[in-house]
Amino acid sequence: MCCLFINDLDAGAGRMGGTTQYTVNNQMVNATLMNIADNPTSVQLPGMYNKVENPRVPIIVTGNDFSTLYAPLIRDGRMEKFYWAPTREDCIGVCTGIFRTDGVPKEGIVKLVDTFPGQSIDFFGALRARIYDDEVRKWISGVGVENVGKRLVNSKEGPPTFDQPKITLEKLLEYGNMLVQEQENVKRIQLAEKYLNEAALGDANEDAIKNGNFYGKAAQQFKLPVREGSTDPSAANFDPTARSDDGSCLYQF
Repeated sequence: MCCLFINDLDAGAGRMGGTTQYTVNNQMVNATLMNIADNPTSVQLPGMYNKVENPRVPIIVTGNDFSTLYAPLIRDGRMEKFYWAPTREDCIGVCTGIFRTDGVPKEGIVKLVDTFPGQSIDFFGALRARIYDDEVRKWISGVGVENVGKRLVNSKEGPPTFDQPKITLEKLLEYGNMLVQEQENVKRIQLAEKYLNEAALGDANEDAIKNGNFYGKAAQQFKLPVREGSTDPSAANFDPTARSDDGSCLYQF
């Protein structure tokens, strides 16, 4: 008994909009899988036309976005689709395996999973990786950045060795909150908007407007009625583009 396992099929055979080329390799992969799905007992090698039926072999594929695959391939009847959403018990079981060699107690793992509900399994693996990254940073600080190459390449002392770091629940929770904050930053900060706000477009950017160094030039072309006190910098409705009684304006043309 055997099976064919293809990991992340969508990464190789999927199409991510117009930025992905549809090459001959993509076509051959999709065509081969389509042929096997329609004729599972008649799989031929190139140049062979064997009439003897072969045993059926299950094909298991994984992926993140199957909507990018060739639509007829994922049609009901050709492909049975399963979506794995780990439960709380699944996460606890997987995390128990992740931290098995680190001595994290079972109750600590339960609290860690309950503190960060809804996070993927990769999230908890990243927590462990960050602790080991700290050990590497400490080693680099000890030998000096300028000596890292000499210490790693053809060193008489051999490759560096690291003691297994002590992983505590407090440290895992600390790094977990840091990762959550990074996730929130990605959601909150749009890099395109940030670039446009900070770029010097039309002599203005967000910082200049906040600091009072720039105000819209178009507003100076019209004498708009303003409320009382708007020319006073200390007023809540202060408008630097408004003119005072003497005709002066804080904005400089």
